[in-house]
Amino acid sequence: MKFSQLAERQIRKAQAEGQLENLKGAGKPLDLSEAAGSTEAIGFRIMAEAGAVPREVDLRRQVQAQQAILQQTTDPEARKREMARLADLQLRLEIEAEARRRFQRS
Repeated sequence: MKFSQLAERQIRKAQAEGQLENLKGAGKPLDLSEAAGSTEAIGFRIMAEAGAVPREVDLRRQVQAQQAILQQTTDPEARKREMARLADLQLRLEIEAEARRRFQRS
């Protein structure tokens, strides 16, 4: 499956769930000029505004948040728990990234 097909699937799912209703600029044509960026970037922006982001993006955010939590944690036992949580998130992120890379090769 190509990335464009995956994006279309995500968009259709968001539409079915009503996540794309009442968005800023709804009903207006997209600005496809060079200043607006690539059509892929426009698709990502629309999906992000609707809250329909890929799992990989969500996991990146979670990893960053967990790293911030870990930096503030001083208790040795709590640090151990937070480090385990960070390792789990990083592993899941790598799995998603590898799946995307394999998908893009096919």
